[in-house]
Amino acid sequence: MRYVYLVTAFVVVVVVSILGFRDAKFTSPPMDVFPEWAFPGMKRQPKYKAQAASPFFADGRADRPLPEHVVSRDDLRADDHLYRGKDAAGAWARGFPAGLTVDMKFMEHGRERYTIYCSPCHSAVGDGNGVTKRYGLLPATFLDDRLRQMAEGEIYNTITNGTQNKNMLPYADKLTPEDRWAVIAYVRALQRAQAGKASDVTDAAAKQTLGLK
Repeated sequence: MRYVYLVTAFVVVVVVSILGFRDAKFTSPPMDVFPEWAFPGMKRQPKYKAQAASPFFADGRADRPLPEHVVSRDDLRADDHLYRGKDAAGAWARGFPAGLTVDMKFMEHGRERYTIYCSPCHSAVGDGNGVTKRYGLLPATFLDDRLRQMAEGEIYNTITNGTQNKNMLPYADKLTPEDRWAVIAYVRALQRAQAGKASDVTDAAAKQTLGLK
């Protein structure tokens, strides 16, 4: 009989432990193995978690949108030419930043980036007849006079921020500032190649290779 009482008491304890305290409200937090006083500020920090609700804000969200006109700290740099495409007077800069060396390695890097990110719309030769034109998009051609005369800094700004009419989206998240300048150097090479003349080639061996006189 004693074992019956013990088994019954055990079953009651188990049942109460599992079911008996559901929905019960306690006036004090449960016991901590590692109490807050031993590790202050570690477990119950006054903070919002991602995607949590907040009664403080009118829209009820803890996640807040970025303030208007906020600037990434990556853009807060001293070299306006390199990072914004502007000269000391605030106008669109012409030419390339002094800190960049425009050589064949730089041009090859620009060709690689251009092929990946630009050629689907602007085509391999920059005439705007990329594959996306089949689907109704009308990319700009780099071969018209407007873009030939456009300052390099303005082209840089377009790559960075896209166009106002949203035909072209920003590529700042895909191309670093140096990548963008390399792409511009390659675009200038495409423009020069399409309008090149025999007189532009000065090396005699190069002329012979190209069949020029």
